[in-house]
Amino acid sequence: MHTHNDTDMKTKKRVELEKLRSICDPAIFLFETTEDVTKETEEIIGQKRAVEAVEFGLSVEQQGYNIFAAGPSGTGKTTFIQIKAAAFAKDKSTPNDWCYVYNFENPDRPLALSFPAGKGVEFQKDIANLLMEIKLELNRVFTDEEFNTKKRLLVQSLENNIDQKWKDVENYANTLNLGIEKSDTEIATFPIRNGKSLTDEEFNELDEVEKKNLKKKREKVQEKVNEILAEIQKVERNITRILNNLIKTILEESTTPFLSILKTKYKRNQSIIDYLESYGADIVERFSIFIKKQKANKDNLLESLLDEDAKLERYTVHIFVNNAGKEGAPVIYETNPTYQNLIGKIEYKNSLGSLVTSFKRIKPGALHLANGGYLILQASQLLRKPNSWEGLKQMLKTNCIIIENISEENSVIGKAGMKPESIPLNVKVILIGSPYYFELLSSLDEDFYKLFKVKAEFHAQMERNDEHIEKVVSFVKQFAEKEKLKPFHRSAVAVLVDYSSRLISDQYKLSTRFQDLTKVLVESSYWAVRENAEIVESQHIEKAIQKQTYRSNYIEERLRQLIIDGTLMVETDGEKIGQINGLSVMSTSEYRFGLPSKITVQTYAGGGGVTNIERETSLSGQIHTKGLLVLSGFLSGVFAKKRPIPLSASITFEQTYNMIDGDSASSTELYGLLSSLANVPIKQGIAVTGSVNQWGHIQAIGGVNEKIEGFYYVCKEKGLTGEQGVIIPQQNVKNLMLNQEVIEVIKDGKFHIWAVETIAEGIEILTGICAGHNRNEEGSFPDGTLFRKVEERINKMYETKKSQPKTRTLKPYKRR
Repeated sequence: MHTHNDTDMKTKKRVELEKLRSICDPAIFLFETTEDVTKETEEIIGQKRAVEAVEFGLSVEQQGYNIFAAGPSGTGKTTFIQIKAAAFAKDKSTPNDWCYVYNFENPDRPLALSFPAGKGVEFQKDIANLLMEIKLELNRVFTDEEFNTKKRLLVQSLENNIDQKWKDVENYANTLNLGIEKSDTEIATFPIRNGKSLTDEEFNELDEVEKKNLKKKREKVQEKVNEILAEIQKVERNITRILNNLIKTILEESTTPFLSILKTKYKRNQSIIDYLESYGADIVERFSIFIKKQKANKDNLLESLLDEDAKLERYTVHIFVNNAGKEGAPVIYETNPTYQNLIGKIEYKNSLGSLVTSFKRIKPGALHLANGGYLILQASQLLRKPNSWEGLKQMLKTNCIIIENISEENSVIGKAGMKPESIPLNVKVILIGSPYYFELLSSLDEDFYKLFKVKAEFHAQMERNDEHIEKVVSFVKQFAEKEKLKPFHRSAVAVLVDYSSRLISDQYKLSTRFQDLTKVLVESSYWAVRENAEIVESQHIEKAIQKQTYRSNYIEERLRQLIIDGTLMVETDGEKIGQINGLSVMSTSEYRFGLPSKITVQTYAGGGGVTNIERETSLSGQIHTKGLLVLSGFLSGVFAKKRPIPLSASITFEQTYNMIDGDSASSTELYGLLSSLANVPIKQGIAVTGSVNQWGHIQAIGGVNEKIEGFYYVCKEKGLTGEQGVIIPQQNVKNLMLNQEVIEVIKDGKFHIWAVETIAEGIEILTGICAGHNRNEEGSFPDGTLFRKVEERINKMYETKKSQPKTRTLKPYKRR
């Protein structure tokens, strides 16, 4: 049996101590604490590609060059974009003010007027002063003696005319021996005899002929009365027309000077000139609201004042967007991008069971406030809000903002509808989100690429070089000063740099997720304060990391305890055939940890191939199923060049009841399969991770540090033997950033890490037997090697299959 290769392979493939993690030497820093650091950085660190994309997107003025900033959370992209947009905004002109005013020709379509920044308020004051001056002037005119004299003469003329006509009717009635009696409700006639009206008794004594004559006379008088009433009404209308014309003439003469002043001031804006023309004409037409009622008691005084304000509201200005006092373009970060918060809304109030509104109840949205500048939105929030994405698209495509209350379509209560005039839109929109949202929008919405032509891709990692380390130091200094933290010693910064590499499991990279680093900075300063330290030392950083882990690893400790007490069957000592420890990574929302699982394999003669028990029970994901199919490819390629393998095998993760996916255990499953076929035991103190291809080459996996540490802690609890360790892919050596405890144990020779490139190398470490995977000149594997044992087992399966009697197919009996 070829066992000599065991020690050689273990030694050859053992990962050297210096490759277990990268260590930042504090001596590379020229400062003692971050207080001594003078160089600061304003740019986002390690995102050169994204920075160039953002600058390009912010600089291009053409339509459609909005920006989608894609990348993982915590990289600082939102803060960077806000700062960058603000820097660009400083050099841009301040956008115009916008006002809504009453549309005298179409009240349901308020007019939008534009003014240079700060001039909107000025126009509002001008109109307010205009209204006040007109009210004062009209009050003066309407109380002027000349006007009242003309008015009184017209009224007197009307009254004299009416009196004369009534006298004519009365005289006519007298000639018929009838009198006329007028009241508020009716006009009555009565008979007269000898200059006196008849009493009811005297009237009843008249004979029927006289009564019939009186009736005919009354009818004649009534005809005269009706004629006179019609004439009176005609006279009244004529007098009213004359009076109104008089008032309008006076109004035009009174208001024209005030309006002319504003027309001269705003002569360059035709929209305002047109508005002032309509303004003056409407005042002339609706002069009655300016005439104070003579009767106003205490009970209805407040009501009359409120009513007057409501009537005069049409002559005011609604400041919609006010940029007075602002410099440069606006930068708006809308954190709640509902449709109304984006597009604006029209507010309503209840009036007699109906919802009514006015142009002064139009409210701006984020697009109005950002118009002429930059609007920053979170893609995830935008897509969660009904109609927001479609609304934003529509505004960007049409380059104007149209305010519509989309809720009106589904409203049960009647509303007074209003559609304000649209406002031209010129805004740069920056969407921020994960790559998932970028792919989602680009694949499902054909308008996305037309509107967001610039992609700024932020990455979670950057090169671990002197330049980036120096920028990390500047970041630590700036953050500490901003948050009023204790200064950080250079040894603490060195540990933080290593922790940054640990976050992304790469010795040659640093994490750009500075949000994760800031949590450590804050907590380490806290522990320094608790210990009355003046500066943050390396031990404070390490304590902060340990405490963060402690707050999050309850589930890990609970599962590990189930292994320790034997509930979950994982062995860390001895040897077993067809049994091996695989490693997987489990995670919560903020914590990842590794955990060993027992994988078992049974092989037997047959033709069913490799059966994945998880797949048969719908607990296997597609990638895991693919990994198992690769095993069949490897076995067929190595052992079935000339004939198919008469093999049946079943593989399962023992005591797992959740979905299993990923192919990082495919090499582990293949080791177990080879062990079962060769009838050679596997050392249970060694756990394995790594995927495999059909040629037996080991491929890289993720979570290598968590997997190693997870198995180490189980071995530690069950007892370290000095023979335990983990086999990893050679490609993952650069990803090793193990914690100090594991490194110390490895340094003492109580735990080991092996990095392999092929299945043959791994199986030799696991079994202590030479793999012998290269065939000799006769085409056979060397005697005593593991591959020879596998092939001999397969040959026996062939012989067993050949010796089995062939089943005859009975033909149906035919009656002759």
